[in-house]
Formats: sequence, C-alpha cells, structure tokens
Amino acid sequence: MSKRTRAGVLAALAVAGLTAGTALSAAPAGAATRAPAPKFLAASELPPHSSSAWTAGKVTDGVPEEMQYCFGDALLAYDSRYRTFRTDLDTGAEQLNIVVGDSAKAKALANRLDKEVKRCVTRMDAAPDVEADYKSYGSLSVEEGARVHGFATRASWGAMDIHLVSVGRDGGTVTVVQWGQMGDFADAPVKAFKKTTTTAVDKLY
Repeated sequence: MSKRTRAGVLAALAVAGLTAGTALSAAPAGAATRAPAPKFLAASELPPHSSSAWTAGKVTDGVPEEMQYCFGDALLAYDSRYRTFRTDLDTGAEQLNIVVGDSAKAKALANRLDKEVKRCVTRMDAAPDVEADYKSYGSLSVEEGARVHGFATRASWGAMDIHLVSVGRDGGTVTVVQWGQMGDFADAPVKAFKKTTTTAVDKLY
C-alpha cells in the first residue's frame, strides 16, 4: 500500500448502522445564552507527527461525524462548533467547542461527557467483530479542569486504532479534543496530547 489511511473503526461502526442515523447540527435558537465565541486550536498546537504536518479545516457548526457515535445524544441540546485537523498519513483530530452559557450546566455536561467516553468503549466492545479497551490518563489543572482518556480498538478484519480524548471546561464552555491514528496504546503521544489539551482549554477565552 503506497499510502496508509486511517483504519477508522468508528467509521466502520457507522457503516454497520451503529451510529446515529443523522448528523447533528447546532441547537435551536434560545437553547443557551451565547458567550463570546471560543477560540480553537491551531494546526501547530496538535501533537507533532513524525513525518507529516497537520492542516486545519474551517470552523463549522454542529458536531463532527467522528464524535457522534460517542457523544451524539449528550450534545443534542447545545450550540456547538468544531474544527477538523488532518495529516497526509493516518492521523486525524477534531476539536469541538460547546457553549453552554451557564457554569453549573457546563460542569454537568463535562462530567457526562467524561462518562460517555467509557460507555462508548463498552458499546464498541460489545459490537460484533470489534474489541475495545479503555485507559484513563488522569486530570489536568487548567481553568476549571480537564480529563484525558484513551481507547484502543481492534477489528476482526485487521484494523487497529488508538484514540485519545479529552474533555475540558472554562466557565460556561466545554471543549472536547479527539486524536486518533492506526496503532495501539504504545503509539499514543499522551504527554504531547495533554499539552494540546491544556492549550485548547487555555485558549478558549
């Protein structure tokens, strides 16, 4: 194979009909009071890739497809925007900013999303032909806090993916950062991803 592409077990699950059937969009008007627009990561702030530079997509309303399987139901009531990041090889990432507008509600949402990561891994592990394992990488003391999670998936057709996910909060806004590529836990740049997460939360406002 002249060029590796990301195996994308989450995408395969979507094809199998395990993901939500429709793409999510921004919440109805009036769902929350708008805070000043939070800022997003730049491509240079992602964990360095050994052989390919990151490129950043446009900021888009809604929830990225890569996050809908794990977080879709939890985000239906909120105004959210995201940015997708890519390399030329098998590594990709997404940042999702959810403006809740109320600190207490944002805390509750962040706590729910942390739990949803674990639930998501359990669902994937129960899917036919897929095995999934979860690891917690602890919390970060940035603004109102962030937590870092990891999960690895192995499919019967040979695909192996490793994902890192963080959920952080600054006041009434929650940010979720997800990174993924082919590989296993040994291939996860945990230290660099924690730095990216800290930057993402610090940079919101």
